[in-house]
Amino acid sequence: MQKKLDLNPNQTVLFIGDSITDADRKLRAYKPFGFGYVHFVANFLLGKYPTYNLNILNTGISGDTIADLKGRWQKDCLDHNPEILSILIGVNDVWRQFATEDDLPYAVSLDEYEATYRQLLTMVTQKCNSRLVICEPFMFCDDFNNPMFAHLRTFIEAVRRIADDFGACMVPLQKAIDERIKQVPPQDWSLDMVHPEIWAHAWIAQQWLIATGL
Repeated sequence: MQKKLDLNPNQTVLFIGDSITDADRKLRAYKPFGFGYVHFVANFLLGKYPTYNLNILNTGISGDTIADLKGRWQKDCLDHNPEILSILIGVNDVWRQFATEDDLPYAVSLDEYEATYRQLLTMVTQKCNSRLVICEPFMFCDDFNNPMFAHLRTFIEAVRRIADDFGACMVPLQKAIDERIKQVPPQDWSLDMVHPEIWAHAWIAQQWLIATGL
């Protein structure tokens, strides 16, 4: 059964991940949430709960892998002591295995990805007691023979195991994309199968809100 979340006054909600979460959040025009799904979720929550004094943070960084998250976990996650922590990470771990030779040393194997993910969540549960929201990494792809997409799906299976073991709220983004992409072709979602168009960011935000029940 899908685990839903409760939101209470004065809570911190933290989003962390790669470029899809970052979404140019440091540019003046897009501060503090970026232009992506975090922008839509954050403003929806602030509008729905205007008296709650919510502290909503985005610490996503473009290009990050799970190894990069580990390197900044204390400063960009634990130090904020979030009541709700949302994570979307994984596509760069895979993409770097299929990019250039220069990218290959920064790729993350499936075993390392799962082990590191579990290590980070264990730290959160021990130090912050956060409610966890784990988003499936995804691609906007309808070709199951695409090597990168096929490999990413093994990472998605790992994410599902992790979410189940840690009692996290799961946002099944790839599953939902697989269903919708039959009606809306990949090129309408994204120019590169990874970075969503603005409307697709809004759609991701909808999936996040539905999964969490907020």
